[in-house]
Amino acid sequence: MSMAKKVHPQTPVSNIPCSESSATGSQTFTIWMKSLVCHTNGCTVFDSRGEIVYRVENYDSKGSCEVHLMDLQGNILYTILKKKLQIFGCWKGYGVNIAGTKKENPCFKVQKWWRGLACQVTVGINKYRIVSLDRKRQGFKIVNLTGDIIAQVKQKQVSSGVVLGDDVLALEVEPYMDRSLIVALVTVYGLINRRL
Repeated sequence: MSMAKKVHPQTPVSNIPCSESSATGSQTFTIWMKSLVCHTNGCTVFDSRGEIVYRVENYDSKGSCEVHLMDLQGNILYTILKKKLQIFGCWKGYGVNIAGTKKENPCFKVQKWWRGLACQVTVGINKYRIVSLDRKRQGFKIVNLTGDIIAQVKQKQVSSGVVLGDDVLALEVEPYMDRSLIVALVTVYGLINRRL
């Protein structure tokens, strides 16, 4: 039995090859739980070609009450705010209009359930759940009400079997889902677990 060797990336994750899609046709992304800006919290999302497609910059402390999901050019796609005075925690994601200002009504809402092992997600009239796959809350999946997986996050493993560090994750998204929305939900889950 061979043990998977863990490594910690010393160079940007864009050099790590990943597949364009899985056997199910879902899109695969690499999430590096590091900011590209020195001394800040955040994460960077790479596509299958190793190019940056999204980034999250959190200039405050981990678990900040406000973060922004941006594209490569720095355009804000979602502003994510933690609502205070909620017993278990509630985060709302606001889209941005053409003028670059935050929309009044949230596009989505995420409420943490007791013990943080699962979250309820509301996107318009649609409801989803974020469910942890392990005790460390490293891996998780986003499922619809019938239990179908629409996105899944696991620790990144390259084709040679090498498992990368805890800060490098693989994200699989079903092709019919809005990728930026899924990355925003992954961001919220990172905030809930104080990884961002």
